[in-house]
Amino acid sequence: MSDEIVNLNPRSIKFIAVFCGSNFGGTDDFANGARALGRTLGQEGIGLVYGGTTKGLMGVVADAVLGAGGMAHGVITESLHRRGHSHPGLASHEIAPTLRIRKQRMAELADAFIALPGGIGTIEELMEVWAMNQLSEIDKPLGLLNTAGFYDTFLQFIDNMVETKFLPSAHRHSIAVSAHAVPLIETLRNFERVTVPKWI
Repeated sequence: MSDEIVNLNPRSIKFIAVFCGSNFGGTDDFANGARALGRTLGQEGIGLVYGGTTKGLMGVVADAVLGAGGMAHGVITESLHRRGHSHPGLASHEIAPTLRIRKQRMAELADAFIALPGGIGTIEELMEVWAMNQLSEIDKPLGLLNTAGFYDTFLQFIDNMVETKFLPSAHRHSIAVSAHAVPLIETLRNFERVTVPKWI
């Protein structure tokens, strides 16, 4: 008999919001990671919620979901839509008047979040939902797809928050981290929210 602890009440995850770069990054590893995640979402019947464009890793993950027979829902800002950035292959999409409302809609639609490598917008999005979870405004787990070690230095920064007493150590592990899509999604399904108060 295995000693492994089995979560008898895994989360129901029907939609995952993916935050990622509108550029491809400097190595093919990033696009390959996004493609693998998209295929996994499609194969597992998990819908993608994302920023709605064809640009960079955003387009790669959406195309992979669609290629695997999955569902991708785009939430794009009106300004980007006017510039012609909307993905033409999506079965459903919506146009948000502002970036703030776009993020709000993605958070409402998703059951969980995954951040891939990206730039300023990606980091801002993942930090916002992490803070919302920390303050119990939502209970929707967040994961990092740490392709090619992209988030290693970010995680070191989080460790520094713990060491300098700005973050309780329990909250260091309130983000799931994996370099691979399948174990990351499984961790999100079995995630249990941190109940330790944020105040030290």
